[in-house]
This record gives sequence, C-alpha cells and structure tokens, in this order.
Amino acid sequence: MTDPASAAPPPSPAAASQSSASPTSPLPAPLHYHLMGIGGIGMSAFARLLSAQGHRVSGCDEAATDLTACLGAEGIPVAAGHSAEHVTAAPYGPIDILVASEAVPKDHPERVAAEAAGIEVRPRMALLDNLLRAGPSVGVIGTHGKTTTTSMIAVALAGAGLDPSAFVGGIVPEFGSNARLGRGPFVAEVDESDKGFAALGAGTAVFTNAEDDHVGGSQATYWETVEEQHAAFARFVAQSDRVLLCADWPGLDELCAGAHERLSYGQAEGADYRAVALRPDAEGTSFTVTRRGQVLTGARVALPGTHNVLNALAALAVVDLHGGDMAQAAAALAEFQGPGRRWQRMGELNGALVIDDYAHNATKVAAAVQAARQTGRRVRVVFQPHRYLRTQQSWPRLADALMGADEVLLLDIAAASEAPIPGIHATLISERMTGQGHAGVRYLPDRNEVLRVLRDTASSGDVIVTMGAGDVWKLSRELVGGAA
Repeated sequence: MTDPASAAPPPSPAAASQSSASPTSPLPAPLHYHLMGIGGIGMSAFARLLSAQGHRVSGCDEAATDLTACLGAEGIPVAAGHSAEHVTAAPYGPIDILVASEAVPKDHPERVAAEAAGIEVRPRMALLDNLLRAGPSVGVIGTHGKTTTTSMIAVALAGAGLDPSAFVGGIVPEFGSNARLGRGPFVAEVDESDKGFAALGAGTAVFTNAEDDHVGGSQATYWETVEEQHAAFARFVAQSDRVLLCADWPGLDELCAGAHERLSYGQAEGADYRAVALRPDAEGTSFTVTRRGQVLTGARVALPGTHNVLNALAALAVVDLHGGDMAQAAAALAEFQGPGRRWQRMGELNGALVIDDYAHNATKVAAAVQAARQTGRRVRVVFQPHRYLRTQQSWPRLADALMGADEVLLLDIAAASEAPIPGIHATLISERMTGQGHAGVRYLPDRNEVLRVLRDTASSGDVIVTMGAGDVWKLSRELVGGAA
C-alpha cells in the first residue's frame, strides 16, 4: 500500500470484478464517495470495498493506468486528472464524501471545492478506522512484510472456514483483487506512511517489525524522526484490544508496553506461537506450529525465506485466536503463491526462474536475497533503488544487503516524484560492493542492455529477481515474453 507501483501488474478486469463476495446487506443509506488518487493500491481497495457495500463510488487520478481501467470495468468510473468539477458537476458529482490521503495538499482545488460546497472531506485513514471499528478486526502494522502477512491472514481465515473481509496493499491471487468483502473478521494492512494511522486501533494488532523506513523527509508521507514513527506504532498497539508481536524482532516488547493483552510469535524461545523444526527446500519451507509448547499443526509456506515462515506463523496464530480450523488454514497457506510483486513467479527465460519482488529497503532486500539463495540457483538481481532520500539514507546498507547475490545489475534511482539530491546516485551502491570484493555488480542504466545481457546468458541454473518499488517489474514481464 505504500506506493502505487506495488499494484503492478494489476489483475484482468474480469478477475477483479469477480474478486469480492457479495455483501451480506448494503448499508442503510448508500452514499456517493469520490476518491482522489483512486489508482493507488490502497485507494483502489477502498473503492472496491465501498462499492461492494452498496455505495456509489467514483474517483480520479493523475493518469489512466491498467488498474484504473480495471476499476472502470467493475463499474467504478475514474477520471484522468483532477478538477474541482469532480465534486459538484456530472458525471461524477454531486458527491457526499470526498476521500483524500494526507499527501493531498489542503489547498487542492477538489478539496477547496468540496469544503465550499459543504461536502465532507474524509481522510483515508478515517475511512479505514470506520471499517476496523465495525466488528472483529485485525490490523497489520510494521515497516516490512505487511502486504504478505495481511494476504496470508485473509487466505488462512478463508481456508479455515471463516469469511474475512480484506484490505490489502497488493493483488491477492486467491481473491483476484486487493479487497474482499465477507462477514468478518476484517483484515487490513495499515500503512505507517500515512500519519493518520496513529489514531487507529484494531481488535488484534499484528506487529511485524519496526525500523526506520519513511523517516527523515519533508514529504507528507515521511516522519521527522524514527522515534516519532515508533511512538505512533506504540499508540496503535495501545488503542487495540490486543497485540500479536514478532518475538524475533528486537525492541517490539518496549513499543508494546501499553498493550491491553500481549501475545507473541516467532522462532524465539518463549514466544507464545512458535515455528519449530523448519525444513527449507528450493520451493519453500515446511515447519511445525506450537502454542506454548503444544503442537497445533504442521504447516508449509510455498515461498522461500525465513521471513515468509514468520509471516505464515502470524497468519496461523490469528486463525487460532479466531477459532478457525488450523489444519484447513495450513492447507490453504501451503497453496498460497504470494500477493502481486512479493516473490511473484513471472515465468522462465531459457530455463531460468524469473521472479519479481517489491523489496526496496535494506531489510527487505536482504530477505529477498536470502529467499533467492534458498532456491539453490545462481542468484542474479536487477535492482532499482527507490527515491533519492531513501538512497541517501541507506545506500551502504543496500549495498551490504545485495552482497549475497551472485550478480547485481543496477538501474538508476526511481525518483517517485522526488527531486534529485546532488551526489546521490546508484553508483554509490555498486562502488561500495566492488570495494568490498563483489566481482559481479554492474551499473547498467540502459534497460535494453539489461535485457540483452540476461537473454544472452540466462540458463536453467539461474534465478533472476527484478527488485525494487519502482517500475523495474516491467523488465520481468519483458524477460518472460509479456508486454511491459
């Protein structure tokens, strides 16, 4: 949910239109919601949930995309560009509620027009708060793993015989969408890049980790300090009925001191829910789930990497807390192939396995490289650094995280609307790696050259991972023969 790019590639319109269960009953007073930035992965999920609840929904975004085309095919009209007329004049207006993120300036013409007309302007986090408080809920927080963990929780609950609703920052293959409407519980990915999340809480807060992402910038989606961001995590936990925290991540105990009820999961001794007897192989990992020493079920995750074992363990713990069938939940997770852009299998090139992954900060990159090593293949990474500020803050850590790959082809930085910062360039990463003795890193800003190199040299012993939060995913589609 952190970046619209995480939605790519979107599902087909047909898959998206069939993705959500029919609502049990429309809300008593259907309203007309207009969503600014509806082409983002989070806003599009809101649009689908509101539409499935019986509301009229429209939206706008700066440009038309495959995702906005999917929404149109589902009966949700989307305008390209922004205009004050969207809130008052046909065919979109007049509307009842304008939904906007904190990133939308207060003097934006659509916001000004809505306020002048007496139309409610509702922050997107206030909308999420309404959904979280409507019944039993699970809110997934943390700086890494939220999309995969949220997806796994929803898939596991559905497999266990429950009927969850879901709000996810990626396309879940089992639902064909980033949203699902059911009787509950409601499972939501809660994005820390929107500061409004600190006012929310959930029935169960699943807390994966806490690091320093989205910190130090002047943009609306950045926190001034890591301490401020972590205090917001602690506030969300304190406002939730209970927290399920990752015992393997240092420092979470302190941030959860204000929790009403505290449970933990992980491999660590003393965790309430533990993954034990891990048996990794080239395709994933089998393991056993225990609760305070009692064996609950055998499990498997068909995604490599220890981080995915932890994500699956959190999902199975949530199923246990909601009384679902653990064996059926484990069976559903064993078939789970991951949400879009999270270790997404794109196909093959000359027998090489081609994977696309959203990893863009050092911890995620290191986890993705570790997952690639688990396949037993030669690890070849195409990495696109994301944002100048993030690169400035973390290029040494990014370089160190990539050292475990056999080969790294480095693209230019994806700006994501940021202005360049003097002296900050992708070659900082490659030069550090070379200085540390890595012989397989190359700066290759020409994408056609990247494609040529990989097409000429790929073999069945390789795994090729396109990695980053920008548009590097397009290369993975070209490598396996799809259109970008």
